[in-house]
Amino acid sequence: EAHLEESGGGSVQAGGSLRLSCKGSGYSFHWYCMGWFRQGLGKEREGIATINQDLTTTYEDSVKGRFVISRDNDKNMLYLDMNDLKPEDSGTYYCARDWSRACAMETQRTGAGMTTWGKGTLVTVSS
Repeated sequence: EAHLEESGGGSVQAGGSLRLSCKGSGYSFHWYCMGWFRQGLGKEREGIATINQDLTTTYEDSVKGRFVISRDNDKNMLYLDMNDLKPEDSGTYYCARDWSRACAMETQRTGAGMTTWGKGTLVTVSS
């Protein structure tokens, strides 16, 4: 059974940095598109970044140039390096696995095609 577990969340001041990690298990990690999603308090879940099997990446416009998604297939790990954090980046961050090797545009935006989700890790950015 596929399983994802996030870590690395916490509290940070605006302008700070955090690295989120996600450990995958129970499936062939390298084959699937993976992504990070965020849900702020009272907000809908939104796609932050995805990385395909071929390592191509996509980013939500507000995080471009500040966040970097990466994966280490040897370790079954997904990462999100977040820099220059802003209060609006606050929320619960989830990693997820897609059903395919390349995430569709709708999945990038909403997570609709993701079949496995972690429980999330909370990020709080104070001004």
